[in-house]
Amino acid sequence: MKLGVCYYPEHWPESVWADDARRMRELGISVVRVGEFAWSRLEPTRDNFHFDWLRRALDVLHAEGLEVVLGTPTATPPKWLVDEHPSILAVDEKGHPKGFGSRRHYCFSSQVYRQECQRIVERVVREFGTHPSVTTWQTDNEYGCHSTIVSYSADALAAFQSWCERRYQTIEKLNTEWGNVFWSMEYLSFDQIPLPMLSVTELNPAHRLAFWRFSSDQVASFNKLQSEIIKKHSPDRDVMHNFMGNFTEFDHYDTAKDIDIAAWDNYPLGFLDRDGVNLEDQKKWFRTGHPDSSAFHHDLYRGMGRLWIIEQQPGPVNWAPHNPAPLPGMIRLWALEAMAHDAELMSWFRWRQMPAAQEQMHTGLLLPDGTEDEAVDEIRQLGEDLAEIKRVMHSDDAPLQSEVALVFDYQGDQMLRIQPQGQNYGPLEWMQQFYSSVRRNGVDLDIIQPGAKLDGYKLVILANSVFISDELASLLASFKGHVVIGPRCGSKTEEYSIPPELPPAAVQSLMPIKVTRVESLADFYSVATEGGFNAIKWREKVSGDVDAIDKFDDGWGFYYCHDRCHYLNACMDEESLVRFVENRLKEAGISTYKCSEGLRLRRKGNLVFAFNYGPDSVELDGSKRYLIGGQTLGVAEIAVWSD
Repeated sequence: MKLGVCYYPEHWPESVWADDARRMRELGISVVRVGEFAWSRLEPTRDNFHFDWLRRALDVLHAEGLEVVLGTPTATPPKWLVDEHPSILAVDEKGHPKGFGSRRHYCFSSQVYRQECQRIVERVVREFGTHPSVTTWQTDNEYGCHSTIVSYSADALAAFQSWCERRYQTIEKLNTEWGNVFWSMEYLSFDQIPLPMLSVTELNPAHRLAFWRFSSDQVASFNKLQSEIIKKHSPDRDVMHNFMGNFTEFDHYDTAKDIDIAAWDNYPLGFLDRDGVNLEDQKKWFRTGHPDSSAFHHDLYRGMGRLWIIEQQPGPVNWAPHNPAPLPGMIRLWALEAMAHDAELMSWFRWRQMPAAQEQMHTGLLLPDGTEDEAVDEIRQLGEDLAEIKRVMHSDDAPLQSEVALVFDYQGDQMLRIQPQGQNYGPLEWMQQFYSSVRRNGVDLDIIQPGAKLDGYKLVILANSVFISDELASLLASFKGHVVIGPRCGSKTEEYSIPPELPPAAVQSLMPIKVTRVESLADFYSVATEGGFNAIKWREKVSGDVDAIDKFDDGWGFYYCHDRCHYLNACMDEESLVRFVENRLKEAGISTYKCSEGLRLRRKGNLVFAFNYGPDSVELDGSKRYLIGGQTLGVAEIAVWSD
């Protein structure tokens, strides 16, 4: 794994560039990301290109042997462009333009903006596509950050109407598929279809789903436009995009088809504080991050391409509700955990802390005056760790397929958000809870997209596959291992209605049951089973030819098994799901190791990595010969041994 950093030479006097580059190299940095927000410096006025400063910066970095990731600057259209073409601005749900003054203030559906992006990207790639320092290109920056996927502009309306016409062919078919006879929502033509906004009460879920699909397609086509330009004019360089954590507002698998590297931006403490739904978890992991947050995203994005972490939290950030400092040792732990999950690059955001503008409170590796911040010492230790790991790791050990696959469905996630049938139902939270339950049993897993091959797995888990396609159903039918189907899977058709055969619809050949009633449960309410499992948030009543394995106290059945297919008809609390998954792993012939609350294991090649997120020290196997660490593993410590 290489080490990298994000650097913005346009923010600093040119007199410090060479010293910065030298210090990066001496710290073990070999990859530097630049340029993704520099449009106003590259083109201060229309067709007035200033490329010399960037060329000098690249030359300085190249002189120190540093590789460069050069970003296209399209996340920050400059003020002169907005003034020329205010129609490029995104529009919010109330019809107000999202104005200039920060970033990501563009509409994916604006043809004018796409033409401007094509123009600036082509000029930049032609200019620097063969520069010896540039080894990789980044398209734009963090698609969708600040909730910028969806726009309600006039351009979006016209594009959405055309998208609907291509998909449904006739307005009669659209009306039928969407159930528009309900509440007299029928349209006479495609140009009558509005954007789903400003309604009196709940919008038609099929309409909202179609708009999400359309908006996701707009992101993929926008990214493809840039990727094709890069491949044409810089053909021997890689293309990557930096995705985000806990973000499902578009289908990342579609966008990833046109890149080589699926990078992501990892801020474990920021994510916990901003996105955490459990106060006790937030308190427990306040300075370490949740033990499965980083790993979940590593496994998600390595399923889309080569894995990079292009932005990693080096200290307190600026954007979460609260911004604590990481516990000493966590910078090193997060990096080694990424390496164990097959990351090729760990890159910190940012080199120098910026003393001005919106992110001035965001920590860097250096303080604004150039002195080292606290993360630097851990990075030096990390360099020694990586050298030792390289010495003993088998050189021919390619990433191995795990025995367990978790199917992640972006469309399913969105369907559960559109009509959750319960205010406390978090689809991503439930997906991550399933992921955690496997890791709490000491087992590695892959995250795969719907339709991916299942060969070689012993257990496949579906947690949010609301619509199960015929393709996925066929793959599951021919799969020889065990299948766990979670609640709400197969509960809707492709166009968001209850299937005529009732859930779980397409997989009833594997699991001959029908879901006849569902209920959502308040946070203060749970239902226990005779076997000691606790259902929370969601529960289903099932009928059919398969008897329940267990029963709830009120007589509803709990958990159904038919051959090697398992149907879980309720959400469960953390410990119940860990125990349920443990049983399924053992039935599938997979060896388990019960991890304490904060201990996580990961196997890579001939090595085993142990990471302790706390809250207490743990004792490991005393018979192991430890390469890094030892038998007693303190909080924020790592141990590595040969298996």
